[in-house]
Amino acid sequence: MPLFLAIMASTDLEPLLYGSHTSNLPQNSWLGHVQSRVPLLNLIFNAMPDFYPPRMTPILVRLTQSLSPWLGRSRYRMRLEIAPDCLEKLAAVAEHRLLLLPNHPTHFDWVALFLLSARGGELFHYLAAYERFGSLEGRFLQRMGAYSIRRGMSDRPSVAKTLEILMRPQCRLVIFSEGGFSFQNDTVMPFRTGGVQCAMQAMNKLVKQGEPVPDFYALPIAIKYQYIGDMAAVIDSTLARLEKALWVFPASADFYDRLLVVADQVLLGFERDYGLPIQETVQRSRNERIVWVKDHILHYCEQKLEISPNRQDPLRERVYKIQRVLESRSVELAADAPRTYDSISRAAAQLLNFNAIYDGYVAASPTSERFLDTLIRLERAVFGIDQPPPKGDRKAIIRIGDPVNLKDSFEPYQQQRSVVVDRLTENLQQRVQENLDLVNSTAP
Repeated sequence: MPLFLAIMASTDLEPLLYGSHTSNLPQNSWLGHVQSRVPLLNLIFNAMPDFYPPRMTPILVRLTQSLSPWLGRSRYRMRLEIAPDCLEKLAAVAEHRLLLLPNHPTHFDWVALFLLSARGGELFHYLAAYERFGSLEGRFLQRMGAYSIRRGMSDRPSVAKTLEILMRPQCRLVIFSEGGFSFQNDTVMPFRTGGVQCAMQAMNKLVKQGEPVPDFYALPIAIKYQYIGDMAAVIDSTLARLEKALWVFPASADFYDRLLVVADQVLLGFERDYGLPIQETVQRSRNERIVWVKDHILHYCEQKLEISPNRQDPLRERVYKIQRVLESRSVELAADAPRTYDSISRAAAQLLNFNAIYDGYVAASPTSERFLDTLIRLERAVFGIDQPPPKGDRKAIIRIGDPVNLKDSFEPYQQQRSVVVDRLTENLQQRVQENLDLVNSTAP
């Protein structure tokens, strides 16, 4: 079997990266059974290079693209749906440099963008989290045009490669500007400015080399997943599995009532594990409790690692800094305080898992997608599953917003760089959200 098929057909690549080591939390922790894979991860990180460059092999990309509809359905239970007018928008700017900026609700969004590249007959580069590399899957992704970025730190090799790609006449670069998974498909987290900033810098370099200001289009791309068929049985079985694990017994058959009971139990577990005063917390609203728990866990991690917090930074940026400091001290902590290392590593992962969650997300629109968005998060927390498999067959609906020619903002950028970059980034984020809302408004 050819290598690329062997890789894509693999049923479980996680052991290659994480191993199967486990350790227990304190006995009073309801998360005591969660799997810990830190020691082997430490060894791998210490042996990993600082940067994984793209090693795109066009013939392999084209061959994989030809198989991508089948691979998407069979491995990821996903098929692409895109309107002809969106493909026309892509084709209309195909002669120019392109920066593709999609939302990032799941682990599998790169698959949706790869399906788009196949449909449009294009070769994309992809900026991907450093942790995705160092395995067989990572090497395959490099051949598809992906390269690494270390979040939470200044990654000079990655920035240099990004600028190099952006300066190429046929640049097609995908950057997930939310900076991480949102785990909810109907709302977009604030975009980070790095993608637009790098594009403007690349334009500036080209001008300094004596070229005219080039046309350079940013494409706001909305990815919306919709399950195909009735998902009631899947929601019921997922709730039942969580109820069994948490020893809760539903008093109602209503899915939303059961979801609230499970979510409250998970929230209570976090409050107990991190020593919050339960008698006081239960008097607060769920959203107040969620914020309090996240703030407390952030403070715990930063205090343990002696990090001076910048409270103006978004939670996600603070967590990435925690992870980078933790990685830099992995050998020291693994030898002297392994339980501290384990607890901080798990805490950081849970902060990212629940970063954008809020009470009322499901109640506002109780669709199968919103139920399962939330249940998947709860599964990740309770069972320690990094990437739960897809819950059912689904459509990946892609809408491409009107292209934004960054050339039109180049002159103002020379005068007020940060102001212009912030404005462009916010505008592109809003366009992605508007297209998500449009998909939802036309859903059957």
